[in-house]
Amino acid sequence: MKRGVLELCILSIIAEKDAYASDILEKLKASKLIVVEGTLYPLLTRLKNDGLTTYRWEESKSGPPRKYFQITEIGYKVLNELEKGWDELVSSVDNIINSKSKKPKNKA
Repeated sequence: MKRGVLELCILSIIAEKDAYASDILEKLKASKLIVVEGTLYPLLTRLKNDGLTTYRWEESKSGPPRKYFQITEIGYKVLNELEKGWDELVSSVDNIINSKSKKPKNKA
């Protein structure tokens, strides 16, 4: 799969609204993208270190404070580039799989 798809999804989620890590996991899971915490947390750290996201701590009524991630101005620029790359990939794949010169499938 094209590199950056998970970054695209995570930045898209955070661009929609500030998000807590478990909110991001839930949204990915709801879209049938199964990502475990061991994958998400290092990626969120990398996005923050790269200046694409930032975070703030917010008190929780049911436990310790929560870290809410926000997309930065640079993050929006990268998100736009990732979206363009995704659109190009989808278009290329569509061209291949919808080619008129495909041979008919054999029926068993």
